[in-house]
Amino acid sequence: GNPISVQSMTNTLTTDVKATINQINEISSEGADIVRVSCPDEQSSKSLKEIIKHVEIPIVADIHFHYKRAIEAAESGASCLRINPGNIGSKEKVKDVINAAKDYDCAIRIGVNAGSLEKNILDKYKEPTYEALVESALFHASILQEQDFHRFKISVKASNVLLSVAAYSSLSEKIDCPLHVGITEAGSFRAGTVKSSIGIGNLLLNGIGDTIRVSLSSDPCDEVKVGFDILK
Repeated sequence: GNPISVQSMTNTLTTDVKATINQINEISSEGADIVRVSCPDEQSSKSLKEIIKHVEIPIVADIHFHYKRAIEAAESGASCLRINPGNIGSKEKVKDVINAAKDYDCAIRIGVNAGSLEKNILDKYKEPTYEALVESALFHASILQEQDFHRFKISVKASNVLLSVAAYSSLSEKIDCPLHVGITEAGSFRAGTVKSSIGIGNLLLNGIGDTIRVSLSSDPCDEVKVGFDILK
Protein backbone atom coordinates (compact mmCIF):
# COMPACT_ATOMS: atom_id res chain seq x y z
CA GLY A 1 0.00 0.00 0.00
CA ASN A 2 3.01 2.32 0.13
CA PRO A 3 3.96 4.54 -2.83
CA ILE A 4 6.75 3.14 -5.02
CA SER A 5 10.04 5.01 -4.51
CA VAL A 6 12.28 5.91 -7.45
CA GLN A 7 16.04 5.55 -7.01
CA SER A 8 18.91 6.70 -9.16
CA MET A 9 22.69 6.57 -8.81
CA THR A 10 25.44 9.16 -9.10
CA ASN A 11 28.10 8.77 -11.77
CA THR A 12 30.58 11.23 -10.28
CA LEU A 13 33.67 10.20 -8.38
CA THR A 14 32.47 10.10 -4.78
CA THR A 15 35.77 11.62 -3.71
CA ASP A 16 34.82 14.70 -5.73
CA VAL A 17 32.59 15.87 -2.93
CA LYS A 18 31.32 19.08 -4.56
CA ALA A 19 30.38 17.37 -7.85
CA THR A 20 28.66 14.53 -6.01
CA ILE A 21 26.64 16.92 -3.83
CA ASN A 22 25.58 18.90 -6.90
CA GLN A 23 24.49 15.79 -8.76
CA ILE A 24 22.55 14.36 -5.82
CA ASN A 25 20.69 17.65 -5.42
CA GLU A 26 19.96 17.75 -9.16
CA ILE A 27 18.63 14.18 -9.05
CA SER A 28 16.54 15.10 -6.00
CA SER A 29 15.11 18.15 -7.78
CA GLU A 30 13.86 15.85 -10.56
CA GLY A 31 11.84 13.94 -7.95
CA ALA A 32 14.03 10.98 -6.95
CA ASP A 33 13.36 9.60 -3.48
CA ILE A 34 16.70 7.80 -2.91
CA VAL A 35 20.19 8.08 -4.38
CA ARG A 36 22.87 5.40 -4.43
CA VAL A 37 26.51 6.48 -4.17
CA SER A 38 29.46 4.25 -4.96
CA CYS A 39 31.99 3.54 -2.19
CA PRO A 40 34.77 1.48 -3.79
CA ASP A 41 37.54 2.68 -1.46
CA GLU A 42 38.13 4.16 1.98
CA GLN A 43 38.36 7.75 0.75
CA SER A 44 34.98 7.43 -0.96
CA SER A 45 33.17 5.93 2.04
CA LYS A 46 34.60 8.60 4.34
CA SER A 47 33.64 11.35 1.86
CA LEU A 48 30.00 10.51 2.54
CA LYS A 49 30.17 12.32 5.88
CA GLU A 50 30.57 15.70 4.18
CA ILE A 51 28.26 14.85 1.28
CA ILE A 52 25.36 13.89 3.54
CA LYS A 53 25.52 17.26 5.31
CA HIS A 54 24.49 19.00 2.08
CA VAL A 55 21.71 16.78 0.68
CA GLU A 56 18.11 16.17 1.69
CA ILE A 57 17.33 12.64 0.47
CA PRO A 58 18.56 9.30 1.87
CA ILE A 59 21.88 7.98 0.58
CA VAL A 60 22.50 4.31 -0.14
CA ALA A 61 26.20 3.43 0.05
CA ASP A 62 27.08 0.98 -2.72
CA ILE A 63 29.67 -1.42 -1.32
CA HIS A 64 31.56 -3.39 -3.94
CA PHE A 65 33.82 -5.89 -2.23
CA HIS A 66 35.36 -4.89 1.11
CA TYR A 67 33.16 -5.14 4.19
CA LYS A 68 35.11 -2.35 5.92
CA ARG A 69 33.77 0.12 3.35
CA ALA A 70 30.26 -0.72 4.61
CA ILE A 71 31.30 -0.07 8.20
CA GLU A 72 32.90 3.27 7.23
CA ALA A 73 29.81 4.27 5.25
CA ALA A 74 27.58 3.53 8.24
CA GLU A 75 29.83 5.64 10.44
CA SER A 76 29.64 8.44 7.85
CA GLY A 77 25.84 8.59 8.02
CA ALA A 78 24.56 6.50 5.11
CA SER A 79 20.87 5.59 5.42
CA CYS A 80 21.33 2.20 3.78
CA LEU A 81 24.21 -0.13 2.91
CA ARG A 82 23.97 -2.04 -0.34
CA ILE A 83 26.08 -5.16 -0.11
CA ASN A 84 26.50 -7.99 -2.58
CA PRO A 85 26.86 -10.99 -0.25
CA GLY A 86 28.63 -12.98 -2.96
CA ASN A 87 31.44 -10.41 -2.89
CA ILE A 88 31.61 -9.52 0.82
CA GLY A 89 33.15 -12.80 1.98
CA SER A 90 32.66 -14.76 5.17
CA LYS A 91 29.60 -14.89 7.40
CA GLU A 92 31.63 -13.18 10.13
CA LYS A 93 32.28 -10.17 7.87
CA VAL A 94 28.57 -9.91 7.10
CA LYS A 95 27.90 -9.97 10.86
CA ASP A 96 30.34 -7.07 11.33
CA VAL A 97 28.38 -5.09 8.74
CA ILE A 98 25.12 -5.90 10.55
CA ASN A 99 26.56 -4.65 13.84
CA ALA A 100 27.61 -1.38 12.18
CA ALA A 101 24.13 -0.99 10.69
CA LYS A 102 22.60 -1.47 14.15
CA ASP A 103 25.01 0.98 15.76
CA TYR A 104 24.43 3.72 13.19
CA ASP A 105 20.74 3.15 12.40
CA CYS A 106 21.22 1.96 8.81
CA ALA A 107 19.08 -0.28 6.67
CA ILE A 108 20.71 -2.92 4.47
CA ARG A 109 19.95 -3.92 0.91
CA ILE A 110 20.95 -7.45 0.03
CA GLY A 111 21.99 -6.96 -3.58
CA VAL A 112 22.10 -10.32 -5.33
CA ASN A 113 23.30 -10.13 -8.92
CA ALA A 114 23.29 -12.85 -11.57
CA GLY A 115 26.83 -11.90 -12.52
CA SER A 116 28.35 -12.41 -9.08
CA LEU A 117 26.68 -15.36 -7.38
CA GLU A 118 28.56 -17.37 -4.76
CA LYS A 119 30.67 -20.25 -6.09
CA ASN A 120 28.79 -22.95 -4.18
CA ILE A 121 25.46 -21.81 -5.62
CA LEU A 122 26.84 -21.64 -9.15
CA ASP A 123 28.29 -25.12 -8.71
CA LYS A 124 24.85 -26.35 -7.67
CA TYR A 125 22.82 -24.73 -10.48
CA LYS A 126 25.59 -24.60 -13.16
CA GLU A 127 24.40 -21.14 -14.28
CA PRO A 128 22.58 -18.09 -12.89
CA THR A 129 19.01 -19.38 -12.75
CA TYR A 130 16.16 -17.66 -10.96
CA GLU A 131 16.30 -20.43 -8.33
CA ALA A 132 19.97 -19.64 -7.75
CA LEU A 133 19.25 -15.94 -7.27
CA VAL A 134 16.44 -16.68 -4.82
CA GLU A 135 18.50 -19.21 -2.84
CA SER A 136 21.32 -16.70 -2.45
CA ALA A 137 18.93 -13.97 -1.34
CA LEU A 138 17.16 -16.15 1.23
CA PHE A 139 20.44 -17.45 2.64
CA HIS A 140 21.76 -13.96 3.28
CA ALA A 141 18.42 -12.77 4.60
CA SER A 142 18.59 -15.62 7.13
CA ILE A 143 21.96 -14.34 8.36
CA LEU A 144 20.44 -10.92 9.05
CA GLN A 145 17.40 -12.46 10.72
CA GLU A 146 19.57 -14.71 12.91
CA GLN A 147 21.25 -11.54 14.17
CA ASP A 148 17.82 -10.04 14.93
CA PHE A 149 18.23 -7.50 12.12
CA HIS A 150 15.07 -6.93 10.09
CA ARG A 151 15.60 -3.52 8.43
CA PHE A 152 16.52 -4.91 5.05
CA LYS A 153 15.30 -5.06 1.49
CA ILE A 154 16.40 -7.40 -1.29
CA SER A 155 17.18 -7.13 -4.97
CA VAL A 156 17.78 -10.08 -7.32
CA LYS A 157 18.85 -8.36 -10.50
CA ALA A 158 19.89 -9.79 -13.84
CA SER A 159 20.40 -8.27 -17.28
CA ASN A 160 17.97 -10.85 -18.66
CA VAL A 161 14.42 -9.52 -18.27
CA LEU A 162 12.69 -12.90 -17.99
CA LEU A 163 15.24 -14.14 -15.45
CA SER A 164 14.76 -11.02 -13.33
CA VAL A 165 10.95 -11.25 -13.42
CA ALA A 166 11.02 -14.95 -12.50
CA ALA A 167 13.45 -14.34 -9.62
CA TYR A 168 11.45 -11.46 -8.11
CA SER A 169 8.16 -13.30 -8.57
CA SER A 170 9.48 -16.38 -6.80
CA LEU A 171 11.17 -14.38 -4.04
CA SER A 172 8.00 -12.38 -3.32
CA GLU A 173 6.23 -15.64 -2.46
CA LYS A 174 8.96 -16.78 -0.07
CA ILE A 175 9.74 -13.74 2.07
CA ASP A 176 7.83 -10.72 3.33
CA CYS A 177 10.25 -7.82 3.01
CA PRO A 178 10.59 -4.79 0.72
CA LEU A 179 11.91 -5.59 -2.75
CA HIS A 180 14.08 -3.22 -4.77
CA VAL A 181 13.46 -4.04 -8.42
CA GLY A 182 15.48 -3.31 -11.51
CA ILE A 183 17.12 -4.77 -14.59
CA THR A 184 20.89 -4.55 -14.18
CA GLU A 185 23.13 -3.51 -17.07
CA ALA A 186 20.04 -2.86 -19.15
CA GLY A 187 21.99 -1.21 -21.95
CA SER A 188 21.77 2.04 -23.90
CA PHE A 189 19.03 4.60 -23.44
CA ARG A 190 16.61 3.09 -25.97
CA ALA A 191 17.31 -0.59 -25.18
CA GLY A 192 17.49 0.10 -21.46
CA THR A 193 14.19 1.95 -21.47
CA VAL A 194 12.45 -0.94 -23.22
CA LYS A 195 14.00 -3.66 -21.02
CA SER A 196 13.38 -1.74 -17.79
CA SER A 197 9.81 -0.87 -18.75
CA ILE A 198 8.94 -4.47 -19.60
CA GLY A 199 10.67 -5.99 -16.57
CA ILE A 200 9.78 -3.45 -13.89
CA GLY A 201 6.33 -2.80 -15.35
CA ASN A 202 5.54 -6.52 -15.30
CA LEU A 203 6.50 -6.77 -11.63
CA LEU A 204 4.64 -3.63 -10.54
CA LEU A 205 1.56 -4.81 -12.41
CA ASN A 206 1.61 -7.89 -10.19
CA GLY A 207 2.08 -5.89 -7.00
CA ILE A 208 5.77 -6.71 -6.64
CA GLY A 209 8.27 -3.97 -5.80
CA ASP A 210 8.72 -1.20 -3.26
CA THR A 211 11.57 0.77 -4.81
CA ILE A 212 12.71 0.81 -8.43
CA ARG A 213 16.07 1.51 -10.02
CA VAL A 214 16.10 2.30 -13.70
CA SER A 215 19.60 1.67 -15.05
CA LEU A 216 19.90 2.84 -18.63
CA SER A 217 21.57 6.20 -19.09
CA SER A 218 24.73 8.15 -18.43
CA ASP A 219 22.49 10.89 -17.06
CA PRO A 220 21.00 9.94 -13.65
CA CYS A 221 18.24 12.53 -14.11
CA ASP A 222 17.10 10.71 -17.25
CA GLU A 223 16.83 7.55 -15.14
CA VAL A 224 14.54 9.35 -12.70
CA LYS A 225 12.29 10.62 -15.50
CA VAL A 226 11.99 7.16 -17.06
CA GLY A 227 11.34 5.71 -13.61
CA PHE A 228 8.34 7.97 -13.19
CA ASP A 229 7.19 7.14 -16.72
CA ILE A 230 7.19 3.45 -15.75
CA LEU A 231 5.14 4.21 -12.64
CA LYS A 232 2.61 6.12 -14.75
